[in-house]
Amino acid sequence: MSTANLTRAETAARAASVTVRSYRVELDLTSAPEHGAPGFGTVTTVEFDATTGETWLDFLDGTVDSVTVNGAAVAVEHDGARIAVRGLASSNTVVVRGTGRYSRSGEGLHRFLDPVDGRTYLYTQYEPSDARRVFACFEQPNMKAPFVFVVTAPAEWEVISNQSAASRAVTDDRQVVEFAPTLPISTYITAVAAGAYHRVDSSWTRDDLTVPLGVLCRASLAPHLDADTILEVTRQGLGFFADNFEFPYPWGKYDQVFVPEYNLGAMENPGLVTFTEAYVFRGAATDAQYEARANTILHEMAHMWFGDLVTMNWWDDLWLKESFADYMGALASAEATRWTDAWVAFANRRKAWAYSQDQLPTTHPIVADIVDLEAAKLNFDGITYAKGASVLKQLVAYVGRDAFFEGARRYFREHAYGNTTLDDLLRELSATSGRDLDAWASAWLQTTGMSTLTLERLRGGKGHHIVQTDPRPHTLGIGLYDFDDAGSLVLAERITVDITAARTPVEVTETPLMLLNDDDQTYAKVRLGGFSVRTVEESLDKIVDPLARGLVWSALWNATRDGELDPRRYLEVARRFTPTESHTALLTAATANAAFAIGHYLRRAERDQWRHEWLETCWATLWSAESGSGSQLVWVRATAAAATVDDSRAADIRALLDGTTPAPYGLSLDPDLRWSLWTALAATGHAGEAELDAELTRDDTASGRTARLRALAARPDEAVKAWAWESALTDTTLTNDHLDAMIGGFRAGERRDLIARYDSAYFAALTNIWSGRSIEIARRLVVGLFPAKDSTEPVDKWMTANEDAPAALRRLVVEQRDHLARDLRVRSRAR
Repeated sequence: MSTANLTRAETAARAASVTVRSYRVELDLTSAPEHGAPGFGTVTTVEFDATTGETWLDFLDGTVDSVTVNGAAVAVEHDGARIAVRGLASSNTVVVRGTGRYSRSGEGLHRFLDPVDGRTYLYTQYEPSDARRVFACFEQPNMKAPFVFVVTAPAEWEVISNQSAASRAVTDDRQVVEFAPTLPISTYITAVAAGAYHRVDSSWTRDDLTVPLGVLCRASLAPHLDADTILEVTRQGLGFFADNFEFPYPWGKYDQVFVPEYNLGAMENPGLVTFTEAYVFRGAATDAQYEARANTILHEMAHMWFGDLVTMNWWDDLWLKESFADYMGALASAEATRWTDAWVAFANRRKAWAYSQDQLPTTHPIVADIVDLEAAKLNFDGITYAKGASVLKQLVAYVGRDAFFEGARRYFREHAYGNTTLDDLLRELSATSGRDLDAWASAWLQTTGMSTLTLERLRGGKGHHIVQTDPRPHTLGIGLYDFDDAGSLVLAERITVDITAARTPVEVTETPLMLLNDDDQTYAKVRLGGFSVRTVEESLDKIVDPLARGLVWSALWNATRDGELDPRRYLEVARRFTPTESHTALLTAATANAAFAIGHYLRRAERDQWRHEWLETCWATLWSAESGSGSQLVWVRATAAAATVDDSRAADIRALLDGTTPAPYGLSLDPDLRWSLWTALAATGHAGEAELDAELTRDDTASGRTARLRALAARPDEAVKAWAWESALTDTTLTNDHLDAMIGGFRAGERRDLIARYDSAYFAALTNIWSGRSIEIARRLVVGLFPAKDSTEPVDKWMTANEDAPAALRRLVVEQRDHLARDLRVRSRAR
């Protein structure tokens, strides 16, 4: 195993023998505007106590010029990932001088050149273990310390870090900014951003606490930055958490910076939260997109307490921050912002992710067994986030909201600036609720899988049972829906029940729609009874409550994925009711699921007909949708996706793009929409390089260049696919976004006739991909290029021949195999 892949055992031993007192990190970024310069100067001074004579510091990929231990220069022992440090005393000061490498993969210190104005931007991204790409450190979450960052950069740049600047000295064309010391934090949440960022300032005040607020983005994106909306959500969130946590925001300022080529949605660096600039909308956006951004803002804010103030001891307890932040993001959205129906999107967007992840053979408990950093990297998944959040929602229902929040407040007070495990949290929640939560934790946090719930009518009409597979304790509602005088399906009665067994008798009055887990209080797949399915097939649009409607959409989709509902039946429901679905989060999910079902769950002989019918549904509804509505946006995006695999509307789409046919009233064909339509034309052979180059002259931005690359790679030509394949595998100059574009273009159009020839090359390249690329880039290649075959045999052969492959690589391959096997299984039943 590479020494870059730190293990739980060795980091635990290091933490037992080393106590960090402070860091001083000096970064010289003056070389950044010269993009031929590969590196930057980095100096780390770390003070620590030790009960051992030797240890190591982590420093990945850079070069080390010198190491001094307690004032004495020592020989440099650096294997590319670890620096050996010997001759330690009980109290030590170690100084490491070296050169780090600017990143193009979004890991470490990422450097970006804006094609619009030629300006350079830098930002850091470390989770779980990439601070060591920028400075020498003890790279593990349980070795917290105060940090002082000193950054030398071009004089005109904005330079920001976790804390406010303590001093700024400008000489000629450079500045030296020294930031105030942080409170004790883990290495992975330290942060620096620098460049010609546009900045909007504000503040939030509560009692005697004032928090300076900043919102930043690239200068060329400033016209699109709706800072007022972002700041409004930020203030609402700070108020919500102040009221509920009763622990003052501890990190001083609160900057939020939207950065390019970002691998995540956002990252909770205290005082300097980073976000993908996909949240800076260049054109119109649906209400669901604004709600998702607000949810992310609040998710990251919750981390200021869950994760930053109190941090998990090791990545086994990653859920202690991510599950709580996911739950709190939805809760705060629903109770503190205008998105009062945030739980609707959670039930469909987030829980769908969890349901899918939890049915894979690689599923894991929420409290996972994370033996090393590679495993930690892959556990930022639907289990840790969405399942964990769903289980917390069930926990709140189980112990009561007051007890839950009082337990959280005690947890913060007891463990502020420290590290914890599951037992620490359960102890506080048990004390405030009066419940022994060990059995609950065992059932929900330390097991895998999920229950499937069905309401069964007993023979002869003698009552009902709730039947659950994989039994767990649930507190849930049964919603009994009936038609009112206006013909709407409304809640007539909700019955709350506690169940633990495989079969639980319940007394209910039959109604046209009987919905288990009404109000979405627990985590389980729900099956609709046959009578309820028939009601839904006739009257889904009559369900007034969007959460209930969302739960029905979710139940239908889960049954389709599991092969229990014929995918054609799901598609008929989608074609009938998506045109009238008013909730954009539900509409976005349903249109995406319909397209997925056609491409994955239907037999090949049926796909062309269904693709054409779905495209016609999308095209017709685009023109009939309410002018300027979010639904109109969803339908034009769905049209572009459908037209990528069916060219029957190619001439009509070209007419929209060249202006021969005016766009539907109220729809502005912004650059992102135009690129999605051009990609559809390119993938079906109706647009070539010249047209794509001409479109780039309209939108010569970072997003435009990435979109052009995707469209170029999408063209249905053998030489083009060969170029895309070779570039993805061998061109290490591609940025993370450009690699995604190349992979996406290669796969566009589902042209197995053009790309099947690369199947064997894919399996031959897997081990080299994993050993030769960073884990982020390797993951994109392994997942993105996985062959969509009609058999699992080649995957099985690779698995048998590579039993000693790294566990994280095997996990990715196993997961892709399972997705393929599910496709084949559902297809075989759809006859």
